[in-house]
Amino acid sequence: MTDFNTAAARAGDHSAVSERRKFVAFLTVLTAVVLEVADSTIVNTALPAIRDGLSASPAAMQWIVAGYLLTLGSLLLLGGRLGDAFGHSRVFLIGVSAFILASVLCGLAQSPEQLVWARMLQGATGAVMAPQTMAIVQLLYTPLERVSKLAYFGVIVGLAAIIGPIVGGVLIELDLFGLGWRLVFLINLPIGVAAVLVGWFALPPRQAEKDLRIDPVGAAIFAAGFGGLLYALIQGAEVGVSVPLAGLFAVSGVLILFGWFRARRRRLAGSPAIIEPRLFDIGTFKWGVLSSFCFSSAGIGFLLVLAVSLQQGLGLSPLQTALVHIPFGAGVMLGVGFLVPRLLPRLGKALPVAGGFAMIAGTTLVLQAIKGGNGGDVFLYAALLLAGIGMGTMSGPLGPIVVAEVDRQNAGTASATFRTAQQIGGALGIALIGGAYFSVVGEESVARLKGLAPANAVMALALGLAILCVLRLPRDIFGQGRNARD
Repeated sequence: MTDFNTAAARAGDHSAVSERRKFVAFLTVLTAVVLEVADSTIVNTALPAIRDGLSASPAAMQWIVAGYLLTLGSLLLLGGRLGDAFGHSRVFLIGVSAFILASVLCGLAQSPEQLVWARMLQGATGAVMAPQTMAIVQLLYTPLERVSKLAYFGVIVGLAAIIGPIVGGVLIELDLFGLGWRLVFLINLPIGVAAVLVGWFALPPRQAEKDLRIDPVGAAIFAAGFGGLLYALIQGAEVGVSVPLAGLFAVSGVLILFGWFRARRRRLAGSPAIIEPRLFDIGTFKWGVLSSFCFSSAGIGFLLVLAVSLQQGLGLSPLQTALVHIPFGAGVMLGVGFLVPRLLPRLGKALPVAGGFAMIAGTTLVLQAIKGGNGGDVFLYAALLLAGIGMGTMSGPLGPIVVAEVDRQNAGTASATFRTAQQIGGALGIALIGGAYFSVVGEESVARLKGLAPANAVMALALGLAILCVLRLPRDIFGQGRNARD
């Protein structure tokens, strides 16, 4: 175990990198976060225009969104291991470049089928790019420094969630050069090129791990398992549960378990594996990942129900719905960007626990207000602000907690495992919480709000499980007495 714990010595020390270069490198990876988040939010606004422009069917519109999530969630583990093996900066630049190319293909698509395939390629390239962002932050900063740096990720995500749909609507309305909805994807070209050029000079150099190899069979097993799991969850949420989908879900679960035990055997034998099972021997990593899984189910499920109930239940327009989200996004940014950096080092796990309870209270008040016909007043905005602060103070600490004791050699794998848990949890939240909401939805607007109560119950249960996982964390997560493997 000592060799595993001290592997950071082989990964290189970037403490000598200047603060200015660290800051520029950090801005570069933040840009990648913007690219990734924007393409999962802006596209929702563009769907009606895409439907009209390409004569897309409802099924094609669903898969324009779902195809991106499917390949992203399926290939994150492989993307993380590629960074560990070949250098996070190098793989990051390759991933961003490929993401730009895939975005251009999306913008040039001439049929719904072409756009779906381009979106799936975009998700695959995002899976190569995304794990490197948190891994590069881990390479640049110490565990306590990461608390404030990773908090900015939450701020950016909050901003993208608010501004993304609005920017998408503005771009389509402007119709520059007659491109219409295509600008939603082509806007990634100048942003991505700038990130690659700056990153080429600013990102920390790191040699590939000479003793770390990729396990292609293991990568295929986990990609197939997670891909099947996500497909079953996404399709189940859209068309309902069926025997074939239930069977696919079960088979995919068995395949993931087989991949897990295969990886453990290979690591014990000294052979390469696509995951590092020993990461789950670290309490902060294990319970942080499990908490993130449960939290993502609740968070993504809440955002789905909120948007649908405001539009279908209360008749708000997409732009009005986006504006209602502003207090929630502001609360997330306040929690992640202000409260977490200041309070997490002192309060430890008490902060995300308090955030979880605040989110339960806030989301319950929000859904109760909407059920009563409240489409936007001081009470609803205050409840949304509380829910956002709860989300920020619970989700913000999870990233720093997960990587607090992970050695740098496995930074990419740890980041990818964390992100995969978020993706699977989010898909599960759409299936369970969305399913609970739509199970009692009727044609009339009043009937459309009856599903809020069962959806809220499932969401509160998921948040309760996330809180229980946080309670299993050590009291002093970042204490000097712990053998932190930074």
